[in-house]
Amino acid sequence: MKKKLLSVLLCAAIALTMLAGCGGSGSDGNTSDTAGTASTAGAADTTAAAASDEPVEINIFISMPEYADAIEELIAAYKEEKPNVTINYETTQNDYPTLLKAKLNSGECPDIFASTSGKEIEVYLDYSQDLADQPLAEVMSDPVKEVMMSGDELHGLSIKGNYFGVVYNKAIFDEVGITEFPSTFQELEAACEAIQAAGYTPFSTGFAEWWVFKHVFQHYVNAAQPDDVDGLIKAFASGEAHIADYPELYDDFFNFIDLAVKYGDSKPLESDLSTEVAALASGNTAMICGQGAWVETSILEINPEIQIGFNGYPINDDSTNLKVIGGSDQALRIYKDSAVLDEVLEFCNWWYTSDYGKQWFANVAGVIPPIVGVEAPDLEVVKQGDALVEANGSGTLAIVYSTDSFHQAFGEVMQAYIAGTLDKDAACAEIEVKWVELEGAQN
Repeated sequence: MKKKLLSVLLCAAIALTMLAGCGGSGSDGNTSDTAGTASTAGAADTTAAAASDEPVEINIFISMPEYADAIEELIAAYKEEKPNVTINYETTQNDYPTLLKAKLNSGECPDIFASTSGKEIEVYLDYSQDLADQPLAEVMSDPVKEVMMSGDELHGLSIKGNYFGVVYNKAIFDEVGITEFPSTFQELEAACEAIQAAGYTPFSTGFAEWWVFKHVFQHYVNAAQPDDVDGLIKAFASGEAHIADYPELYDDFFNFIDLAVKYGDSKPLESDLSTEVAALASGNTAMICGQGAWVETSILEINPEIQIGFNGYPINDDSTNLKVIGGSDQALRIYKDSAVLDEVLEFCNWWYTSDYGKQWFANVAGVIPPIVGVEAPDLEVVKQGDALVEANGSGTLAIVYSTDSFHQAFGEVMQAYIAGTLDKDAACAEIEVKWVELEGAQN
């Protein structure tokens, strides 16, 4: 994502609280029967009929369980506005794509559901409502809107903007004499050795989560072909490109995974999001993988005194590859054939345009807002990410060029690699097969 584009997102939008978009706990789930929907000033004609006092139920099924508490507060606030509306809220993360497809196949599409933005907008196009004429579209920031579009139609809204990179404990780095975050892989390796020698664990990995791998891998995709990430991914999906032809993917990415395992959790395939958050907050672990802006609030809840640092991934010996990535990777979709479509639209418009909704992103969810005219939360990852983008530019949000079906398969292959059931060449071959099988037909 270009520097100018990301500046707009971070300085002029509004968002939620933690998702592997991204992130979220692989096994956590949350179900609620609290409620919400409030009238929006200037709402479109399509929502005017929603003013009835008849009992209404809205079913939400989304990923990102890390935002469960914040969404519960949002729903409770809406219930005060619309007592007749009950919102049934269900969330999970690790198995979300499979569970969503099961609901769709059984004819039980939720009124609001989630997907990755970008390419996955097209995957669920037949199920999702065009929101281009809604009030929420008028306040959505342009960078967020760009990854929600299908032609001239808007088929998603975002809970948050994001930053992706390495979140670390600055106090540990300072203690072992590392005054600047490593900019090359060689420096990262030396840092791990120094951190371990001082009695700390260099990494907590989160490798039990399939989505952690996509968050890490996109940094290496950026380094492999920075001027045309979309073209590179399309070449893999068509079978024209091969991982072994790109050292940043074949060597550098696997070198990082091996390093994180070597200097990481004793059981890396049992390490999930909650493991990473607790490990960093404890003051015993220096860095966490595959995360970003969404984890800071949870870390601070455990350890308000922690000195959080943030940077990109040291790819190889070229320090210019050290870049954070910013953008909006998750979309919420509104089911176009919902029996309560007007009420759902009214709720989402209230979320994006009401006084409560606009302040909810930064003040309750603690995320980078996806709407214009509001300030971002006062969080270190956001502030440091902003400064890094200003100084070095931002990497492309590569994850939006593939679907979650591929990303989940990719994560499962990498878990097999870590378990030792696949060597590197076998893992690369399997990834290439999955890319063609799951993405090729959609190019």
